[in-house]
Amino acid sequence: MRYRSVPSALVCAAATACAGLVVTQVYAAEYLSVADSQKLMFADATEFVPMVVALNPDQLRQLAERAGGPARMSAWRVWQARQGGNVLGFVVADAVIGKFELINYAIALSPAGEIRDVEILAYRESHGYEVRNKPWRSQFTGKSAQAALRVGDDIDNISGATLSCTHITDGIRRIVVMANMAPRAMPPRPPAAWDAGGYPRARHRRRAGGARRV
Repeated sequence: MRYRSVPSALVCAAATACAGLVVTQVYAAEYLSVADSQKLMFADATEFVPMVVALNPDQLRQLAERAGGPARMSAWRVWQARQGGNVLGFVVADAVIGKFELINYAIALSPAGEIRDVEILAYRESHGYEVRNKPWRSQFTGKSAQAALRVGDDIDNISGATLSCTHITDGIRRIVVMANMAPRAMPPRPPAAWDAGGYPRARHRRRAGGARRV
């Protein structure tokens, strides 16, 4: 965990290193990398295969209507968690604005699109750090696109952290609605179809006169 500031936040550094403990004071902290969160949320996975989110205009419209806000595909990074030939689920990394600063988080989804876990990767606001506490994050577990996923409805607010709670919840709602479109939005591809940077590898088809890249 890295801090941009040194004050009394360092006193609780050891306590906040464990994602399951209750945070009482900390700010401007980076808790986990995406790779750390992947292993926490899918400990049995042997690989995480980058996926491409590709929504057509009609899907983007449906997503905005159902999730209550426009898609933010440029902010989403998606991986398929695999164990050998078995798909364990998906990890989606995202970032939202709290009150003034970015909050980075990751969400684990089952193959059916249900939420398995939520991890806060980095929190930079001076208030509202309680969103990292396990009891608040656990409210999302088991929910899917059929749930309301709204603060004040099926997600409790944290006093003094209303904007952080609301914006993280809104971001998670957009992701699970997108995951509901997964068969079309995130088509599974074998690991060999992706390069190390998460981009589709060029394939070759044999034609008369030689190979052609497609």
